Amino acid sequence: MKYDFIVVGHGLAGAILSYTLRQQGQRVLVIDEPRASGASRVAAGLLNPIAGKRFAKSWLADTFIPAADALYDELEAHFGRQLFVHKPIYKIFSSIEEQNTWMAKSAGQEWNDYIQATYTQSLNQPTVQDPFGGIMIGRGGYLQVAQMLDLLTAELLEQGLLLPERFEADALQLTEQGVRYKEVAASQLVFCEGFQVINNPYFKWLPIQPTKGEVLEVQTQDNFNPECIYNKAVYVVPVEEGRFKIGATYDWRHPNEQPSEQGEQELKERFRQITSQGFHVVNHWAGIRPAVRDRRPLVGRHPQHPQLSVFNGMGSKGVLMAPFLAKQLAAALTGHGEVMPDVHVSRYISLYYDYIHYHNNHQP
Repeated sequence: MKYDFIVVGHGLAGAILSYTLRQQGQRVLVIDEPRASGASRVAAGLLNPIAGKRFAKSWLADTFIPAADALYDELEAHFGRQLFVHKPIYKIFSSIEEQNTWMAKSAGQEWNDYIQATYTQSLNQPTVQDPFGGIMIGRGGYLQVAQMLDLLTAELLEQGLLLPERFEADALQLTEQGVRYKEVAASQLVFCEGFQVINNPYFKWLPIQPTKGEVLEVQTQDNFNPECIYNKAVYVVPVEEGRFKIGATYDWRHPNEQPSEQGEQELKERFRQITSQGFHVVNHWAGIRPAVRDRRPLVGRHPQHPQLSVFNGMGSKGVLMAPFLAKQLAAALTGHGEVMPDVHVSRYISLYYDYIHYHNNHQP
């Protein structure tokens, strides 16, 4: 069977890329081993235009957010159900110094599209602890990632476009026409494997730092159901009546998918700093993000094998970045555009040559 593309991996990045290619009329086969603990399924799918203690606007937010809105609207129309939940994000000031930092930065015009209101005093919401106030951020929300992946997976299976198995790198052959994998041939193959790219023989030279993130789902005692997402060191996302996702931790020292007591205690303590609500833990998950040294994604063709590409490294920003970058990569791979230099893997070409040099000089 001959395809235009094989996409390896069907987490958030792989799902959005394969959908984008299919919508452009490309013949796509997806290879993915289902994993309930995958980082995309664990995450709350947050889209936050402004993040961090320094109140920095997310990189290229003005470019990425319209593309994300358009894709998620399209997917909702395609499947006939809501997938992206638009909610303002209440970023709570942790101190008067943090409040002052924001007040000094907020005069810039670049904030106008994203800040709904600034509060220098508490909103006096029951059980919410915000003595220094905060800012209400618009154009944010969260994607119901697991539901989206389930719908796209079911569609691929129905159309015979998914191999639900572990990809075996040893079975991949590079040919003059493209690639062959077992009984399947394609013109191009794109790896969307998340942190597992560190084991990929073609792209293991990329500077991926596997980073563990833990998330709790909690139930509050009083079925508290606010109209916003809270953010203060962690996010607190209301997913249904009285139930919240809280996350996430960042741990690069222990990159495993096992929930830890330390992670649970950290998230519970952070939640207690936001609300006095009583609660109990319903679920506790852990996943591994593909973080990158310069905090930019890794997108583009292999330096030596143009039939191979990678779409990876979006870390915790995949919901924001993936829709725009998937369109860019799809255009580049079909001869209709280019991938922006800031995310192209060519910026790490020196690491590739170092890897080749080391590999050639340490052959048994």
